[in-house]
Amino acid sequence: MRVQWQIAFWGGSFLFFVLMLWLFSGVLLPFMAGLALGYLLDPVADRLEKLGLGRLAATLVIMGTFMLGFILVFVLVAPILGRQLTMFIEALPAYVATLQELISQVSRQVSQEYGAFLSEKLGLELPTPTDIRSSTSDLLGQATQWAASLLRSVWTNGTALVGLMSLLFVTPVVGFYMLLDWDKLVVTIDNLVPLRHRETVRMLAREIDAALAGFLRGQSLVCLFLGFWYGTGLSLIGLNFGLLIGISAGLLSFIPYIGSLTALVLSSAIAIVQGWPSWNLLAMALGVFLTGQFLEGNILSPKLVGDSVGLHPVWLIFALLAFGSMFGFTGLIVAVPLAAATGVVLRFAVSRYRESKLYRGVGEESLPHG
Repeated sequence: MRVQWQIAFWGGSFLFFVLMLWLFSGVLLPFMAGLALGYLLDPVADRLEKLGLGRLAATLVIMGTFMLGFILVFVLVAPILGRQLTMFIEALPAYVATLQELISQVSRQVSQEYGAFLSEKLGLELPTPTDIRSSTSDLLGQATQWAASLLRSVWTNGTALVGLMSLLFVTPVVGFYMLLDWDKLVVTIDNLVPLRHRETVRMLAREIDAALAGFLRGQSLVCLFLGFWYGTGLSLIGLNFGLLIGISAGLLSFIPYIGSLTALVLSSAIAIVQGWPSWNLLAMALGVFLTGQFLEGNILSPKLVGDSVGLHPVWLIFALLAFGSMFGFTGLIVAVPLAAATGVVLRFAVSRYRESKLYRGVGEESLPHG
């Protein structure tokens, strides 16, 4: 019954955690963000302590530098992004109409030049320009509605302006105290673990920390680089809304493949409309995108994130979408830690299962584990 009791206890604890997360999701955002901030910056504080600074002095230096950098970026970049966002929303219907017309024009030309050949040789009948225009209009309309509903969902679930203001003003305070008392918090939690399970829990905690450190810190640097690369590159080639597209894609790169697809689709569509009938702007936009992908896949991710994270992209995407839909932006913050912890626990459970009598057979304890 001891194993069953442990399963019931941890299962009930997880359900209680999910229930509390659901009940208080509207106010947890700045606290979870502050906790994540303290975790991310704790190694920097430890290094400053080794250089001779006290914990309070190290925390003040780190938070002061962080806040100064944030304010500078907000003052310098936010007005540009706001202006580009307003212009993008105003120009979106015209871009959609122009793109639709270009697709109809190209399809009409292809139908006139190759329609008879395809029909005669391959037995294929190309759709008429009217059909293509209608299907394109439906597809673009559905995509626009989906994007609008997604933005409304994020805005609503994220508690809108109240959540944003609490994130800006409460998170630094929470992050300061988390960073100041992080080592004490870890010691307190460690002392609450039962003595006979303490070494096992410490081992699991070290693995979870390695997974989180590899992904959160490494992927955060990758996102910053990609946002800078895409934003700067697309702006330098003269693409409209290049900075907005680049920074948005960099932030969305926290979710595997989503940021890259965002940069590819938006930059390509705007480059086609803006540069038509020339393909030069599209080629340059694709060059910026492909170069960023090459640097990320071959240099940045192997160096900064590494192979020891243990988070499969499919599992990570599922966790982000599931918790994001249930708990809004708060769910997005806790999704990665929970996904990493769950992966470590599942791997530990599988290793214990392979050592158990159920797997090896009763009376076959002497068999090798492999």
